[in-house]
Amino acid sequence: MLRSSVLHVISLSWLLYVSAAQTAAHPAAPIDGWTASTPESAGIASERLSKMEEAIRSGEFKKIGSVLIARHGKLVYESYFDGNAESLRNTRSATKTITGMLIGIAIDQHLLGGVNAPVVGLLDKKPVKNPDARKEKITVEDFLTMSSALECNDWNEFSQGNEERMYLVEDWVQFTLDLPIRAFPSWEPKPEDSPYGRNFSYCTAGAATLSAVLAHVSHSSVPDFARKNLFEPLGISKAEWQFSPMGLAQTGGGLGLTSRELLTLGQLYANGGVWSGKRLISADWVKTSISPHARIDEQTEYGYFWWLKSFKAGERSYRAYFMSGNGGNKVAVFPELDMVAVLTSTNYSTKGMHEQTERLLTDYILPAATPKGD
Repeated sequence: MLRSSVLHVISLSWLLYVSAAQTAAHPAAPIDGWTASTPESAGIASERLSKMEEAIRSGEFKKIGSVLIARHGKLVYESYFDGNAESLRNTRSATKTITGMLIGIAIDQHLLGGVNAPVVGLLDKKPVKNPDARKEKITVEDFLTMSSALECNDWNEFSQGNEERMYLVEDWVQFTLDLPIRAFPSWEPKPEDSPYGRNFSYCTAGAATLSAVLAHVSHSSVPDFARKNLFEPLGISKAEWQFSPMGLAQTGGGLGLTSRELLTLGQLYANGGVWSGKRLISADWVKTSISPHARIDEQTEYGYFWWLKSFKAGERSYRAYFMSGNGGNKVAVFPELDMVAVLTSTNYSTKGMHEQTERLLTDYILPAATPKGD
């Protein structure tokens, strides 16, 4: 009798587990402003996604937090491997892309004259160290495209503008303004000799300085401006900002959002700046943001804090624009597939972190999606 009861409990527990897993992977009810559907109804093979889950749970992919997919504007897949739907994801530099959205909104509202506005003229600070007239000409667009004249490179540990040095000082804006002007040795092309007339150099300090620009032109804190103009209309209520020692919102990284909220932000751009029938960002800004303005390498270009490249799956190649953050975090939009994918991970500062989540895209998610017209 006891054995029978134990077996019944185990059986019931297994059924509940399977039911919960299926609900997570194949949502069936509207949630958080989304209309939910099944993968098959959107032309996505669930069998391939099941194989992806097996690979993640087996440990082949390290520290994956969540994978979500939206297609044709519907939430069709949602699985969590660490935490749950309510967990805030620190997606690191994906925050920069959201900062670009806020800059676009400020321009749409005529609070900011445009991307050619000089940054120094929008601040209550001036450069103290390394004075140079060229600093006065650095524009908002220079920071949006990671191509300012400042010697600032997070990918170079010797750079004076490396973000790790910024975190050691109290005033991040002054840190940025005091950086020296960048040099171009003979082996490195000058901006005028580079595609789009810009030389890319990854600089978190520039993105962080845009926080002061937004606060100045909006006459409010960045969290309040974001809440009123972007987050609340999208139903985002749990945004968790990081702050500088002087209380400035960190627009260069660390914003905490749920996986669904990240999916919503990606879908907003897939919709051309519209959510639930309401325009939040102008179509012109969306188009300009995801257009190339600087070249990173032969495969990758850069928009206004958006990464631009194609992902190859089998014999097909799919163009994408995406948010990207340390750990391999990604919010990727594939226009040809009418699909948005969110991949969160805490695989921070490890070799191959971005390649790992790209493999989830190229080996599982993209092959599972039937291209439009097929």
